[in-house]
Amino acid sequence: MSDLHYDPYDVEIDRDPYPTYRRLRDEAPLYHNERQDFWGLSRFADVDAALKDVTRLSSAKGDILEVIKADPVMPPGVFIHEDPPQHTVHRALVSRAFTPRRMRMVEDKVRAFCVACLDPLTGADRFDFVTDLGDELPMRAIGMLVGIPDAEQPKVRDYAQSNLRNEAGKPMAINKEQYFDGAMYAEYVNWREKNPSDDLITELLGVEFEDVDGRVRKLTGDEIVTFLTVIAGAGVETTGRLFGWMGKVLAEHPDQRRELAADRSLVPNAIEELLRYEPPGPHVARYVTEDVDYHGTTVPAGAAMLLMVASANRDERRFDDPDRFDVHRKIGTHVTFGHGAHYCLGAALARMEGRVALDEVLNRFPDWAVDLAAARRSPTTTVRGWDTMPAIVDRG
Repeated sequence: MSDLHYDPYDVEIDRDPYPTYRRLRDEAPLYHNERQDFWGLSRFADVDAALKDVTRLSSAKGDILEVIKADPVMPPGVFIHEDPPQHTVHRALVSRAFTPRRMRMVEDKVRAFCVACLDPLTGADRFDFVTDLGDELPMRAIGMLVGIPDAEQPKVRDYAQSNLRNEAGKPMAINKEQYFDGAMYAEYVNWREKNPSDDLITELLGVEFEDVDGRVRKLTGDEIVTFLTVIAGAGVETTGRLFGWMGKVLAEHPDQRRELAADRSLVPNAIEELLRYEPPGPHVARYVTEDVDYHGTTVPAGAAMLLMVASANRDERRFDDPDRFDVHRKIGTHVTFGHGAHYCLGAALARMEGRVALDEVLNRFPDWAVDLAAARRSPTTTVRGWDTMPAIVDRG
């Protein structure tokens, strides 16, 4: 009997899941955990194909394992938990705020946010990649894009983070009747209705669209609140974890960090490699709508399928020497942002925030070590990363 075991809630495995992922890819590319009652795919080709298969692998019951299994009441408009054609209509309404063109237009503002975070720390011998940057920059950027008042943004960040916490070693608790609560966002929509600006809420309040039934209509207030809840939560938590990995991984590769400090043209590819190497979202889940075969075994309809993104990104069948971090790597494609219909809406924003942040950090702190003894992991299985990543500045 094989001793191979994978459980996304196992704290010890989560500290360094990559040896387990390698064994899964080699020994059990389709894995079944009977105790937690889920199936899992770990190879790049399988995960990539599964992300694009919206017919047999549905997002309609959620994209988090615990949510799929709880099957909570889901209001219309939670577009990351919808399948086409409804998903297509709703996604098109919000995607206009996150196009690459829009990102180019707001990059100077995002850089100004970043400078405001870092300038007070200039000359300090310590700073924290998460509390000083990861908790601040994504919150300010998403708040500016959607139209949340500056003073209210910390409340939105704290709410998004608290929603994804779980007790160590256990699945996240899901309230089946009240899983999705956007009440706190209603006041922002009401406020924006009286105070229009150049932001997504203002745009959504006025837009007319053709629904799946052919009706041309405006969004209801509840639908806008739902959209806002989804976007604010997704835009704050995952990107914030990226900054912790930035501090840790580049501290562990000082020669490559010095290359980046000397040649900033390498920064965009370094962010791409960081996203491949330590993706903040290590996996996504899908609901199996009909029997589907993988590697000679049938996964039955009604099952929950875990797509192991972090494993796929380290698959030696796809990447040469995948456990090596290399800012010069010709990456091609990774699956950190997904693929297909549910490709991450905020991918361009996350890339831009990472690039700007690394550039500005290197301007002030070209050399650092991390104080891992003082670093604190995030107590969540849906997003893998750190609540703190303190850095000690080397002044040479």
